[in-house]
Amino acid sequence: MSRIGERFKQLEQKGRVALIPFVTAGDPGPAVTVPLMHAMVEAGADIIELGVPFSDPMADGPVIQRASERALEHGVSLRDVLGMVSQFRQQDTSTPVVLMGYLNPVEIMGYESFAEAAQEAGVDGLLTVDLPPEEADELVAAIKPRAIDPIFLIAPTSSEERMQRICDAASGFVYYVSVKGITGAGHLAIGEVAAKMAQIRKHTQLPVGVGFGISSAEKAQAIAQVGDAVIVGSVLVKRIEELRETPEEIAPAIAQILSSMRQAIDLV
Repeated sequence: MSRIGERFKQLEQKGRVALIPFVTAGDPGPAVTVPLMHAMVEAGADIIELGVPFSDPMADGPVIQRASERALEHGVSLRDVLGMVSQFRQQDTSTPVVLMGYLNPVEIMGYESFAEAAQEAGVDGLLTVDLPPEEADELVAAIKPRAIDPIFLIAPTSSEERMQRICDAASGFVYYVSVKGITGAGHLAIGEVAAKMAQIRKHTQLPVGVGFGISSAEKAQAIAQVGDAVIVGSVLVKRIEELRETPEEIAPAIAQILSSMRQAIDLV
């Protein structure tokens, strides 16, 4: 079982819902990321989703796009991100880390080379937004034997047939995109999310995480009533952007947001 599977098993035994924060690696500078990862764990994060900076992040709204731009200004590459995970692992060997990004940097490195380097660094999952399961066999064949879970997105518009295809290809957990559109956009309708959760669970035994549009402790708590994981991104990245000139304030500020969400989730 992968580290992600182990973590969800532990949470299930405790009756807890996972909190999964997303930040972009290298934003606003490379030195911020690893201390921020540790601070997020201390604040209650169960799994960390680490964005790999990319020049054309098509699924992301302007907040996360700008985060990628700031990281790329510092020359942060996929290999640098793997180095950050490796550094994080020097102190934390149990918190799962999922890389989220786009296929191009992985393809350039080569699937086998990436899989080997990611395993060595301590990566536990990979979500490539622009890689559908129909085209993922080669990459999945490279990462899965190394206990790196391929994670795929289910959209509000996904058909039953499409859900089954995605669930069959995924491991670790399934990521449900709770709003139509890009990250940071859209209205979060809890009733619609609950209905979709029931639909997805007919197709998989995997935990289902819900992301996009979760910007407050109240929304996190509402999602925790229907999902197995609450995935939070844009609200954190926006706060990082606001504090980019005072990077020493970033970790405490993000920890404060996550702590309030963790407390709200644990009331469910």
